[in-house]
Amino acid sequence: MQLYAGIDLHASNNFVAVIDADGKRVFKKKLPNEAELILSVLGSFEEVAGVVVESTFNWYWLVDHLGEAGHRVHLANPAAIQKYSGLKAL
Repeated sequence: MQLYAGIDLHASNNFVAVIDADGKRVFKKKLPNEAELILSVLGSFEEVAGVVVESTFNWYWLVDHLGEAGHRVHLANPAAIQKYSGLKAL
């Protein structure tokens, strides 16, 4: 089963989400910005076909670690992404 991961990266933490090919969420968790921990979480899944990282001011270190670990990494341009139109659950 192919899986896809998205990482919303902030200054000191990140939010990792993993979905399957049908768009069903199989994992979500807020993590500290520690490369080894993020790689461990992604490594716990059999097949992650791609990882999307938001290209904010601090993306480079994470993309470097993901690439070195063999992940196929894609940068997402926040300015080009369609804004979420649904209600946000608090």
